Amino acid sequence: SLAVYVSCNDIASCGAEPVGLISTILLPAGTTEKELDTIMTQMSKAAAELNVEIIGGHTEITNAVNRVVVISTVLGKITRDKLVTTSGARPGDSIILTKWAGVEGTAIIAGEKESELVGQVGKETVEKAKELISSISVVKEGLIAAEFGASAMHDVTEGGVLGALWEMAHASDVGIVVYEHMVPIKVETLCIAKYFGIDPLKLISSGCMLIACKDGEGLVEKLESSGINAAIIGKVTEDKKCLLVTPD
Repeated sequence: SLAVYVSCNDIASCGAEPVGLISTILLPAGTTEKELDTIMTQMSKAAAELNVEIIGGHTEITNAVNRVVVISTVLGKITRDKLVTTSGARPGDSIILTKWAGVEGTAIIAGEKESELVGQVGKETVEKAKELISSISVVKEGLIAAEFGASAMHDVTEGGVLGALWEMAHASDVGIVVYEHMVPIKVETLCIAKYFGIDPLKLISSGCMLIACKDGEGLVEKLESSGINAAIIGKVTEDKKCLLVTPD
């Protein structure tokens, strides 16, 4: 399912609607038909949730890999004048983050380290963390933000929120000031990050969309009215410096 969600997120960060997916699945020797069926079922479910058709691809068992490898290409549609890029942020724009920093990383760690974490942060926290996997898609907010008039968008992946901020600033040739206390973070993310010594702002965060918009308050209101958590976390500046302001 991650292969579907993350690939569609790339399309959504341009303001486009994903419509079709082509997937190549490479399986290590010894993979069973049941394991492949599980993979395809998860992908089909994710595609259905996003209203995306799996229109083709290739599947094979090969000694070239020692774990499952899924390669996905997503096709989307948008009118040329509505295209939003990472490089469109302008001085004076508000910086908005949807959902919560570290969403994907929290869910992945909770799933892979469940037995260890239960004794450290509690079963309830681990279960809530695992449930965050259902928040990985940013297709809905991408389409809403593009229609509203976002200047720039960037889905937050490797490098976390801090990495995405730097990438947007660099691509747009601007500066960005962000206030750490304004960045939304789930309690379960804070607990897990603290235990493993991880900075939640550097944790992989598919499920978050970083948006630059002139009318930040208006866009936050629009997103939240659609059931999407969003917050203004900073602003775009002219000085071409990235600054994270931390509480005293």
